[in-house]
Amino acid sequence: MTISQFRLLSAGAILLLALAPVLLSPFSITLLNFIGIYSLAVLGLVLLSGIGGVLSFGQAAFVGIAAYATAWLTTRVGYSPWLGLVLGLVLTGMVAAILGAVTLRLSGHFLSLSTIAWGLAAYFLVGNLPLLGQNNGISAIPPISIAGYSLSSSGSIYYLIWLALIAALVLSANLLDSREGRAVRALRGGQIMTESLGINPFRIKLVTFVLAALLSALSGWFYAHMSRFVSPIPFSVDAGILYLLMAMVGGMAHLSGAVVGTAIVTLLKNSIQDYLPIVAPGASGQLEIIVFSVLFILLLQRARAGLVPFALRWLPRVRPTPPLAANTLARRRQPDRGQPILSISGVTRRFGGLVAVDRVSFELKAGEILGLIGPNGAGKTTMFNLITGTLALNGGSIGFLGGNIGGTAQRHIARAGIGRTFQHVKLRKNMTLLDTVMLGTYVRTRSGVLAGILRLDRREEAEVRAEAMWHLQRVGLADRAFELAGNLPLGSQRVLEIARALAADPALLMLDEPAAGLRAGEKAELASLLQTLRAEGLSILLVEHDMDFVMGLVDRSVVMVFGAKLCEGSPAAIRRDPRVQEAYLGGVA
Repeated sequence: MTISQFRLLSAGAILLLALAPVLLSPFSITLLNFIGIYSLAVLGLVLLSGIGGVLSFGQAAFVGIAAYATAWLTTRVGYSPWLGLVLGLVLTGMVAAILGAVTLRLSGHFLSLSTIAWGLAAYFLVGNLPLLGQNNGISAIPPISIAGYSLSSSGSIYYLIWLALIAALVLSANLLDSREGRAVRALRGGQIMTESLGINPFRIKLVTFVLAALLSALSGWFYAHMSRFVSPIPFSVDAGILYLLMAMVGGMAHLSGAVVGTAIVTLLKNSIQDYLPIVAPGASGQLEIIVFSVLFILLLQRARAGLVPFALRWLPRVRPTPPLAANTLARRRQPDRGQPILSISGVTRRFGGLVAVDRVSFELKAGEILGLIGPNGAGKTTMFNLITGTLALNGGSIGFLGGNIGGTAQRHIARAGIGRTFQHVKLRKNMTLLDTVMLGTYVRTRSGVLAGILRLDRREEAEVRAEAMWHLQRVGLADRAFELAGNLPLGSQRVLEIARALAADPALLMLDEPAAGLRAGEKAELASLLQTLRAEGLSILLVEHDMDFVMGLVDRSVVMVFGAKLCEGSPAAIRRDPRVQEAYLGGVA
């Protein structure tokens, strides 16, 4: 499928939506209105949970905050529904920012449980406030008006709802195709990977949390002025779980999954409520839950990732357009060859009574490859993690380019000019190779969330795409730029990680066992790449078990045993040292 065919298909779908009020009954239009309204809240949940990895059961509370805000302002004070929209967005955004600041530092099931807690709190709060009508709610909410024209009927408000939803989908897609959007997509890769790219994961989570809440607020505003009545029940935790179900049915990792899942669940719920009383009179309420459960189990068996990705497997893929020629990003001037850039002085790290790194000192000079070697348990990876900020120092200091980075957060170390790879490859498997390497340029770019949403970052994005393609060419993966990273063999995934690290334009590249699991030919290609990088003036610190690979590549090696530095020198000197032979072979050969 070409881009033109895809656009033609999209235009046809929009045309059908535009003709719906002419072709369908008023009741069907009402159902479509509810699908559009619920889809706005589910879209926020897709961004937050499906793409950002923050599982939330409390999105219905944000829908309720905005619905009650506009209901109170328009009925009690008599202001316009449009002012109600402003109040709903502002109030919901403030509440989301406060809740996010408190809860997003949690992780795992603790975070999910906290969303249930504040969802319940919001439900019982509005149900007990006389100002908001308690459990009776607020009625006689005025309809939305545009230029004096009242949108009081389902047909008249239909276009506004779906225009808002289409705009939200487009703006959300714009966000994901931007610097900050790639950071959102990286969140599911884990905090260590995210911070190693110079990203502040808490800030990205908070921004996504607030954006999802604002989409829910827009949903609540439409709900209040279309239904003309609000009460606590539609905004309970049960409703939040239903939103989550809609997202899962459609496909939580796809924006279009929000609309598809909402439509299917809404239509199914309506059909079940229509036909179950005929099949089982008097027991339809209980059977409705059972039927939904059975259908959900079938979905998990046949299309676990949702219906949109299931359908995409059978559709022809859209052929992306290769990046246009453009200027790449500005590059740093590498330190003069031979200048010390990394100084390790008396570094110590303890885990309880175990001393994993014991007063280790060494230096790395610009333009060289330094090997950090030793048998299993020597403390190499711990030393690696201390330099990159993954672990905190218990003693000593780490100097980099004249500054002290000991105890500094990972993201600040990445921004200072240290790029890294991981012992166990850390990639977002569902990102393309091009997007993966573009993610590495985060520290070199500046466009924010608003610029991404409004497409004001296109010049920078063109430079980023050209930069990423250049690095893919350097490592021999340019012809696979639009493949998913998870489809690559292990050797290519390790090379892709190096390309992502190089995209940050580091002064020092740190590689944690890059040859692990590679075949002989892949090791030779990797060694050739590293030699090319050294010739370009890049400094490299290499942690590796494979002695043949290391000794044929590095300028110098530092040998660690039992957390302490054993010796340091050229490959030839290291090979001859009897202490090294003792450490590796158990005796002098």
